[in-house]
Amino acid sequence: MEYERTDVVVDRLELLRAYGYGLCMGAADALPGVSGGTVALLLGFYGRLIAAVTALTPQRAIAVLRGYHPDRRDRARESLLEMDLQFLVPLGVGMVTSVVLIADVVSSLAESHPVAIFGFFTGLIAASAIALGRSLEFDSPAHVVAALVGTTLALLVAADVVQLPGGGPVVIFVAGAIAISAMILPGISGSLILILLGQYVFLSGELSEFVRAGADLLGGGSLAAVIDPGTTVALFVAGGVVGLVTIARVVRAALARNRGLTLVFLVSLIAGSVPAPLHNIGETHAWTTETMALTAAWAAVGAVALFALEYLVGGFDPE
Repeated sequence: MEYERTDVVVDRLELLRAYGYGLCMGAADALPGVSGGTVALLLGFYGRLIAAVTALTPQRAIAVLRGYHPDRRDRARESLLEMDLQFLVPLGVGMVTSVVLIADVVSSLAESHPVAIFGFFTGLIAASAIALGRSLEFDSPAHVVAALVGTTLALLVAADVVQLPGGGPVVIFVAGAIAISAMILPGISGSLILILLGQYVFLSGELSEFVRAGADLLGGGSLAAVIDPGTTVALFVAGGVVGLVTIARVVRAALARNRGLTLVFLVSLIAGSVPAPLHNIGETHAWTTETMALTAAWAAVGAVALFALEYLVGGFDPE
């Protein structure tokens, strides 16, 4: 999918529109249901998003930094336009705004009402797998194998049978690389990846703590309170930057090479991730009849919410 800029005029309406797009993408990616990439498709700016992200290259960044020299300003200006920063910057600010707000809510609910929040997530994930899977075709043995591999891999990761190498900073960095890459892909949500990797609650809490500590610092609070959660956020963002210029490009190449097979694999990852939120419930509650009934009820609420959204927008399509 290609997108070419035909105008270079920056106006407030365009900036506000891009910020609104970012709010929608951030809300989608902060919740493990429909991905930010799918929202971009539905709102009609996916082509521009991919073109802008793939234009973020070290060569263009260096050209911009060298723009202080009069002879290099034309090239710097050209690089800025190619990267479409007048779109990406307000989009990113909007995404961050949404993610911060939702992360704070999720962090609080994960402590106070884990059955409700993770039951709801289970329903969102299951319904999104159904909604996205409807348009896929399983017309060859390769498609069936891709579906089985994707589902099995997600189930093994969710059950802690397959784990990321290392721990601590390594896991945070890798989680950032994979999750932020997923944010720009249609079909799979970045927060779903974090749930699958067991990092969703932890990172939501760290982000909320970082924001609170930063606000307190402006009012005379302690710098030490900012450093610890700030380090976690910085590691995640650094991983995300690496992911955008590596993993996202690999997946895009796979989509270009064999789109149908790649989409089957991605949606199968979602299907295999359905049980992942249940592990968070199991950490705080015994699986009694009451717990299972409440979980099922909240899962039904999540599924209904996803299907209602699907109906309102006219259907989801991982293409």
